Amino acid sequence: MARDDLVKVEGVVEEVAAGGIYRVKLDMNETVMNAKLCGKMRRFSIKVMPGDRVTVGLSPYDLSHGLILFRN
Repeated sequence: MARDDLVKVEGVVEEVAAGGIYRVKLDMNETVMNAKLCGKMRRFSIKVMPGDRVTVGLSPYDLSHGLILFRN
């Protein structure tokens, strides 16, 4: 799936788990979901800490996992 096909939502990083997984609390419905960094963020070593506001891309097929696209 292309990056353009993802549904973009805003959220706040609550916790950093093992294996590069982040727990993100979404603004739209206050749910907590798992997300990982996109490839460009890993490539350029962009750090994400708890408390950071991020933009998460969700697949329309599986809304339980996300991809962190931007750190705001």
